[in-house]
Amino acid sequence: MKTRKIGKDAFKGFVSGLIKQQKVFGPCAKGDRFEFEQLDSAEQLRLDYDVTLRPPGRKYLLPPVETLLTYEMGDGYKSVYDETPFILLGVHPYDMEAINQSDRLFSQDNYDCHYMKRRQNATIIACDVVTPSQNVFAASMGTATVKTGFDILLTDIGDSYVMEIGTKKGEKLVAGIKDPKDADDNDLEKRKKVWAENQERLNKHKLNCDYSYLPKLLERAYKHQVWEEKAKTCFSCGSCNQVCPTCYCFNVQDDVSWNFMNGKRERVWDGCLLDGFTKVAGDHEFRKKRQDRFRHRLYRKAKYVPEKIGSSIPACVGCGRCVSACLPDIANPIKVYNRLIEDLGIK
Repeated sequence: MKTRKIGKDAFKGFVSGLIKQQKVFGPCAKGDRFEFEQLDSAEQLRLDYDVTLRPPGRKYLLPPVETLLTYEMGDGYKSVYDETPFILLGVHPYDMEAINQSDRLFSQDNYDCHYMKRRQNATIIACDVVTPSQNVFAASMGTATVKTGFDILLTDIGDSYVMEIGTKKGEKLVAGIKDPKDADDNDLEKRKKVWAENQERLNKHKLNCDYSYLPKLLERAYKHQVWEEKAKTCFSCGSCNQVCPTCYCFNVQDDVSWNFMNGKRERVWDGCLLDGFTKVAGDHEFRKKRQDRFRHRLYRKAKYVPEKIGSSIPACVGCGRCVSACLPDIANPIKVYNRLIEDLGIK
């Protein structure tokens, strides 16, 4: 991979040029919080953000509401695809890993052409974390840094950014920079220092084992009392699902016009913590109890999804959004896993 160096003033000019070419979405301030929004100017971009309210991958690659097809009486149906090219600028490593996992999930088995079309049209400029959020634990989950998936990776080294170019898409973007400079050994050493520091700083909740042990731990914990204890105060609101960058469950529903002549089929976000999520014909519900739904979420993150896609990294990437979103303060995966380690030990 090629590495370049760009000064911060020149970087603003680079971003301004991108905005003129296509849609660019990046982290913007929303009071004292941050959210990915379409940029109108480089001044809106805040690469010093801690964490965004919603993960960029889900917001733009698997949006909350998406039209899959339209239909009309006598004219059949037409699939709907969003083929607009766009740039996600400023994606943190943990969110980049979440996108990497989603890519594998939606490309295996039943290939999801809607998700994959959006992904193919996306260019991702990731950036290493500058300001750790209050609940981040990415270092415990192996996602404080990222090596793959991005087209460009930015690392703030003070007066400049080191730009690692990961793909041909990235090369094409960087080609527009006037008089590009190669990053020298000193620049790369500064980047290594940032990576090493983030392994320490991005760990507000420390896991008391290596994350690779979690599947084995959960094999022994299915009937542990922690699931019932935690679920007693669960509201089944699904907030933890809605802010998680690796949750991908959705419902599909038809919106039929009043004249019954045409309509559209949409998919909308759904969540395993919501009551009724597993309800099927005959009013049978597989996980009717809150403790079963609570347990499923933790198993899905650390066992089911990693096994499905062959990932050594859990489907909990340590962003900490669920911890901040949960009103009764029961959603923190680290607290649950550490409780299981304390009670069951490591074997």
